[in-house]
Amino acid sequence: MTPVVFTRDGLIRGARDVLPLLLGVTPFGLVTGIASQGADLSLGEAVFMSVFVYAGASQLVALAIWAHPPPLLAVTLAAFVVNLRLALMGPVLSPWFDRFRGWRVWFSMFVMTDQNWAMSVREMNRGGRDAAYLLGSGLPMWLVWTITTAVGHYAGSALRPPPGHPVFFAALAVFVSMLAGMWRGRRDVLPWLVAAAVSVTVARLLPGTFWYIIAGSLAGSVVGGWRDRERA
Repeated sequence: MTPVVFTRDGLIRGARDVLPLLLGVTPFGLVTGIASQGADLSLGEAVFMSVFVYAGASQLVALAIWAHPPPLLAVTLAAFVVNLRLALMGPVLSPWFDRFRGWRVWFSMFVMTDQNWAMSVREMNRGGRDAAYLLGSGLPMWLVWTITTAVGHYAGSALRPPPGHPVFFAALAVFVSMLAGMWRGRRDVLPWLVAAAVSVTVARLLPGTFWYIIAGSLAGSVVGGWRDRERA
């Protein structure tokens, strides 16, 4: 079997293949920038979050429940729950990264998103043996994400939309649109219904808080895991 390598050619090929996906990242980053301005983060704070957190879904969740002072426990738990899927996605690429240590692994995992992970899995299944493909496809997305977050924050600062402005619904609309791609058929009905019911119940029991996000996510995940185990 051809050994796994980590080369410049893999970096360049990954960066080239991800170019069409950058158009999809742009509006997502703009929305996150606007949301960060609406949460009263400075431009530097918004860019810092995108550079070092770099997790679109969890950033939007964190910004949605941001306050002054921020509820650190709720923000941390919400981001943790949203990002749990990455702990399951990373090991899929172990045939590429088991032999590497240090910066190659850490940088590659840092810029891993749903999109370039799927691209890398496809490349690996085709017989690709250059692990730099993941890093090459992730770096342009990380750069565009950071830039569009800054542009979105600047636009929010210039426009100054009020707290109830429809533009802030864009964050929720992003999550709703993501559900369409996640739907796997009738087997998803039960965990989705449980997540919705628990979220609504907790929101009514604890009005003015954001624990319903965490409770609904955990409840839906537990039911989905139990259902998959029973089917297996």
